[in-house]
Amino acid sequence: MDYLTFLQLLDSTVRLATPLLLACLAGLFSERAGIFDIGLEGKMLAAAFVSAAIAFTSGSVWVGLLAGIGASLVLSVIHGIASITFRGNQLISGVAINFLAAGLAVVIAQDVFKQGGRTPALSGESRFEGITLPGAKALADVPVFGPLYAELISGHSILVYIAFAAVPFTWWVLSRTRFGLRLRAVGENPAAVDTAGVSVLRLRYAAVLICGVLCGIAGAYLSTALQAGFIKDMSAGRGFIALAALIFAKWRPWHALYATLLFGFFGALETRPDVIQAVSGIQINSALLSALPYILPVIILAGFGGRAIPPRAGGEPYVKER
Repeated sequence: MDYLTFLQLLDSTVRLATPLLLACLAGLFSERAGIFDIGLEGKMLAAAFVSAAIAFTSGSVWVGLLAGIGASLVLSVIHGIASITFRGNQLISGVAINFLAAGLAVVIAQDVFKQGGRTPALSGESRFEGITLPGAKALADVPVFGPLYAELISGHSILVYIAFAAVPFTWWVLSRTRFGLRLRAVGENPAAVDTAGVSVLRLRYAAVLICGVLCGIAGAYLSTALQAGFIKDMSAGRGFIALAALIFAKWRPWHALYATLLFGFFGALETRPDVIQAVSGIQINSALLSALPYILPVIILAGFGGRAIPPRAGGEPYVKER
């Protein structure tokens, strides 16, 4: 395998890891505050549809992005009301959101666009294009570093750079700010936070809303950057894979980056079977390659990724003591 082919494989890894990373960080904020969110998949799917639909009708991908975030926030508020205000079962609420988003997206798309539950193809200003970073073309012929910069670092959409910039920002918020420290405390001991005079409900709602924003960006990326339009079930289990990556990362931002890149790498191998054959000399069945991104979460959830201890108050509704 030559150097350029290897960089192309890494480029595909980055593109496929981006929605996983955003969803994983979304789940990290929510679960650090004690709110388990199985509904990441549904929020991404709803955002993907609304982003593509609004981007097509308005001709502006930025309007589509904001609309997708708005759709995800609506579902986040529903999840918050069900699990925080009414203290319902968080897992059931998340599953309901997944079913709601999967069904409504296809029904509305078919009713509006009459294209079998998908949106028309996006082009031009209605989708995110790759950004050529300064000096990428000039450095392209420089040995080793030139192709690395021009092929791997440059050429991605702005949402990719936002996703990777969100990792150190998330680490800083959770580790170095008062808000982040309180958020983590709510996930461990909400009664102690309440005793200190800080609203547990506000912090949990804030975490759920942040989760909604990140899921909205992830969904918009799927339909307006990674692909050029919405198709049925296009999230393809990425929300659940992100949850597995979050467990594998043990609820830490930097570890979440490494975990999602690993999942993205397995997804990239599916699109480049020639690479495996060139390296190993073995012809691998295409069905097995397609299953790789889904086999890894099963292995991790079975405990082979090491013991992962979730926030102690995770999944438990908080009842204020009188």
